[in-house]
Amino acid sequence: MHRVRTSPGTLLRLVHLQGPLSRAALAARMGVNRSTILALTAELTQAGLVTEEHPTGSTGAGRPSLVVRPLTDRAFVLAFDVAVDRLVAARVGLGGRVLDRRQAPRPRAGADLETVVDVLAGFGRELAAAAPGSATCVGAGASYCGLIRPGDGTVRYGPEIGWVDQAFGAELERALGLGRPVAVGNEAHLGARAEFERGAGIGSPNLIYLHGDVGVGGGILVGGELLGGDGGYGCEVGHMLVNPYAGRPCLCGSRGCLEAETGERALLEAAGRGAQAGWEAVREVLVDAAAGRPMARKALAEIGDWLGIGVASLINLFNPGVVIFGGTLREVYAAAAGPIADRIARHVLPVSRERTRLRVAALAADTTLLGAAELAFADLLSDPLRVAGRTTPVPR
Repeated sequence: MHRVRTSPGTLLRLVHLQGPLSRAALAARMGVNRSTILALTAELTQAGLVTEEHPTGSTGAGRPSLVVRPLTDRAFVLAFDVAVDRLVAARVGLGGRVLDRRQAPRPRAGADLETVVDVLAGFGRELAAAAPGSATCVGAGASYCGLIRPGDGTVRYGPEIGWVDQAFGAELERALGLGRPVAVGNEAHLGARAEFERGAGIGSPNLIYLHGDVGVGGGILVGGELLGGDGGYGCEVGHMLVNPYAGRPCLCGSRGCLEAETGERALLEAAGRGAQAGWEAVREVLVDAAAGRPMARKALAEIGDWLGIGVASLINLFNPGVVIFGGTLREVYAAAAGPIADRIARHVLPVSRERTRLRVAALAADTTLLGAAELAFADLLSDPLRVAGRTTPVPR
């Protein structure tokens, strides 16, 4: 245990997630003396991962402690986010800073593995080529809106587009041709981790993250660890049954699932826009509701009521410190907070609801993208000297 706490990876993770920290602060957080911090920092500096600098604006007696800062422009990952309607790629530097990005619409045109891989691979090569000559790619990660088999990045099931057992991770790695494996994760699982480490869930190791796209996904952390289930397909809260008797049909084949009652189709149909689709149509409903138009307000009240039923059940089950609404639910929650809070007040055990906070994703539209970046940084943060030592610059 002592060896792990004093590893270079422990120090690098701290400055990666928390930003520049003084030697004194690092020693306190890691529970070691300053000479140990000096030795670890020297190793990471030699590997080109951190730098030390004098603090700005320091006053008082004594020699100020040097500040250790991650070298954002030297080590980067490629992060990809595959949503139902959009494809995003970014170059993310050590420290979690998005340095460059590309985005394209994704038509809802059925199983489109080849198209998705071609677009993302093209973006990835552009982003790598545009990086400074001294920069090094240390990994690649992707967020996908479906069930992902742990280990090999295969999409077992993507209901909105019809992907079944698609070798997404392997195909993207091959098309990128950068000599880096591509780690793939479920978008809501990665979103939960990103918000816990960088966003609205900091300091709350027991949290629930709800992600809206066309449907609803979920990520649940217990004690800071993802509740993955036996096969890695846990937290599919969108397919939690909330309306068993008169429920709307769901793409999973069931009826009355949470996403069937609260997703894009349910909202647009309730607002009299059943022929429309996409986030812009949803946003128009939100604008109409804010303007006081009765049909839009009624639709959001209905969606908020069903969402509140689902959230109430989740709070009773897991007793989270925080429930975070991300993706499209970030704005839907803001417009339907009243009905959601009402259901929680009526149906959640008082001892569970008294500490639970409801929040929107602090990372906004980048929650799942930054989750993919953290997935890509995992190897470097686990063993930075080994990874940095074997990594060579990507082809320009």
